[in-house]
Amino acid sequence: MRVGEVLNLTPADIQERSLAIQNPKSGRAGETVYVPRKILVRLTAYTKAKDIDSNDRIFPISYVAAWSMVKKAGRMVNIELRPHDLRRHAATYASRSGTPIEIVSKVILRHADLSTTQRYLGKVNDTEAIRWIETLYG
Repeated sequence: MRVGEVLNLTPADIQERSLAIQNPKSGRAGETVYVPRKILVRLTAYTKAKDIDSNDRIFPISYVAAWSMVKKAGRMVNIELRPHDLRRHAATYASRSGTPIEIVSKVILRHADLSTTQRYLGKVNDTEAIRWIETLYG
């Protein structure tokens, strides 16, 4: 998910197997984000423990505050980190773990066009190509 989407989540957006995004970047009326059940359970427990009203934001911080938190976490491990790097990492990890690019594109990143995802993930280096060929056909 994008940082802005996470920051706008309310308890009412938590569904049984997904999260509802009310104002996605795509401009559509709404989108669904599939997340692991464990995250939904923890998010629900958090909203109950904090007694967050169903229409209040779960994370009532600004975009700048979220950005600062991510930057600080990066500094703690001595890397330059931006919020969007986390999204890119999730997509790259899924792709390199064997998740079909169509799933990475349409489900994880929610891109309208597969070519956007292909640009996003970058090019595959020779070492990676050889590893995949050996795994598939070796």
